[in-house]
Amino acid sequence: MRKNPQIPKRNFSKRSVNRISNGVKMKIKKGDTVVVTSGKDKGKQGEVLRVLPREGRIIIDGIALAKHHTKKRGGQSGRIVERPAPVHASNVMVVDPESKKPTRVGRRMQNGRLVRFARKSGTKLP
Repeated sequence: MRKNPQIPKRNFSKRSVNRISNGVKMKIKKGDTVVVTSGKDKGKQGEVLRVLPREGRIIIDGIALAKHHTKKRGGQSGRIVERPAPVHASNVMVVDPESKKPTRVGRRMQNGRLVRFARKSGTKLP
C-alpha cells in the first residue's frame, strides 16, 4: 500500500526506458584519432581503443590513465598497473586528417552508402 494515494504513480513508457539504456548515437568510431577538449588531459591526442555507446563514453590510448592494483597470482607478484579509463564522448573531437585540427563529424550518402567526413576540410574519414 502506498503512503499517499493522492500522488499519481509515475508511469514510464517503454520508449523512454530504452532511450536511457541505449545511450546516444556515437559519431566516434574505434580507430579514430581524437583530441581531448576538456578535463585534465585537455589538448592530448590519442587513438580510440574502444567505444561504449550505452554509457556514451570512449577509451583512448594513453588518455585518462587510472592506477589499477592487481593481486598476486601464480608466479607473478602484485603490482600497480596504469590503464586508460573511459572519457565522455562530449569531451573529445575527431582530428581532421588534412589539417590535423579538431573537427566535427558529418555524414552524407556516397554511392548509396553513408560516409563520415570531416566538417572542416570535407575529407572522408577512415
